[in-house]
Amino acid sequence: MTSTSIGLLVVMIAYLLFMVIIGIIYSKKNETVSDFYLGGRKLGPLVTAMSAEASDMSSWLLMGLPGVAYLTGCAEAVWTAIGLAIGTYLNWLFVAKRLRRYSVKAGNSITIPEFFANRYRDKSNALLAISACIIIIFFVPYTASGFAACGKLFSTLFGVSYLPAMIISAIIIVSYTTMGGFLAASTTDLIQSIVMTLALIIVVWFGIKTAGGFSAVMENAKALEGYMSLTSIHDPATKGSNPYTTFTIISTLAWGLGYFGMPHILLRFMGIEDEKKLTLSRRIASVWVVIAMGVAIFIGIIGYSLSKVGAVDTLVSSSEAETLLIKVAMILSENGTLALVMGGLILAGILACTMSTADSQLLAAASSLSQNLLQDVFGVKMSHKRAMIVARLTVILISAIAIILAYNPKSSVFRIVSFAWAGFGATFGPTMLLSLFWRRSNKYGAIAGMSAGGVAVFLWKFVIAPMGGVLAIYELLPAFVIGLLVNVIVSLATAAPSQEILDEFDSVK
Repeated sequence: MTSTSIGLLVVMIAYLLFMVIIGIIYSKKNETVSDFYLGGRKLGPLVTAMSAEASDMSSWLLMGLPGVAYLTGCAEAVWTAIGLAIGTYLNWLFVAKRLRRYSVKAGNSITIPEFFANRYRDKSNALLAISACIIIIFFVPYTASGFAACGKLFSTLFGVSYLPAMIISAIIIVSYTTMGGFLAASTTDLIQSIVMTLALIIVVWFGIKTAGGFSAVMENAKALEGYMSLTSIHDPATKGSNPYTTFTIISTLAWGLGYFGMPHILLRFMGIEDEKKLTLSRRIASVWVVIAMGVAIFIGIIGYSLSKVGAVDTLVSSSEAETLLIKVAMILSENGTLALVMGGLILAGILACTMSTADSQLLAAASSLSQNLLQDVFGVKMSHKRAMIVARLTVILISAIAIILAYNPKSSVFRIVSFAWAGFGATFGPTMLLSLFWRRSNKYGAIAGMSAGGVAVFLWKFVIAPMGGVLAIYELLPAFVIGLLVNVIVSLATAAPSQEILDEFDSVK
């Protein structure tokens, strides 16, 4: 291992140890299961905003999005970012305050499945069980993509085997999450969002400088057919372009619909201490998301120029393109002590965006298994102390399954995340919106709509979309519409909610 690699490793280990220390500090503040899973609703506006967005972006921001832009140009990356930016703002504007208020009113719910069950007074626990299973089904591969990103990082950087690198990274994430719970995850997310921002700034500055300046970067990109277009997509295999149709654009914008169903983001809304401060949180979150995604896309464009001047090798597959920032960090770190620290910050930024999402997903999945399934559905009685132990053991169990799924180093982070995102958006998205804003919705509609949305995601992804043509669109849009329509139709076709439920709904206004 070279002196440069050793220096980078020291910076990254220091960062990881800092995250673990935060977990140890907050472990003393988890007196109840509510503290562990929701932090006792004590989050401030800044932590709420940045932890929500850091947990949202994941390794997708620094690896997936630049990789897509590097290979195929602006179209898919930009329309995806626009959809996400709109979805972020609308989620904060309409859902955040109402969910914070309603989750307290509906039995002081501390998880999303619990909120649905309490909102609709579902005594059968069917809604609780289905929503908890959905979280586990889609969050485990989502978490696996984060572990895989960490494995790729250390494997590419230090030339070590992917598997042990991935497992060690997972152990670090699990350790501080298991100890500190929601408060540790949220606090580390704030820190990690700062590190992500610094990483983006450093890469843009160094990338432009190395590629020969801003004008050279833009000229190189414009020379590729369809690369800078929003209505066509560059084909790296043929060096030509293919149309990016209006229908495809609409389906890509549908990424924004996913926000209404993301448990790890919705939990931040539920965890803020003062709902009046959500307006400030919304402004911070919306501005940061727009800037961060815009810079990430531009890094992909810069990456092509870096390949053209020979600074980095030409990256020919999506899994290779997702290592772009790692390669830039390695080049930068070879230019002195300060550059070494800056390169270490870039790599820590990749770790940060991965860890900030994985910890939140682990908590959400663990709460679904230990709190919602074991205790609520199956009626397993536990003391507060035993419930805390089970909660922590569940985090470890979920992580072990995710490690097994992350075994393949060639999997694409972007594609795994997009499928899990569609799953949550189509199942929880319509259910959350209707539960908050439609007085007539009932538990039968929620159960049917959630189930229909989940089935539609799988069918569209693996059966319908492969048929090609206009059907080859992002599965979130059709699945979301199906889930919404089924929810509405079944709610109208079955008995209206009780007066108790209607009175509670009206009181939340």
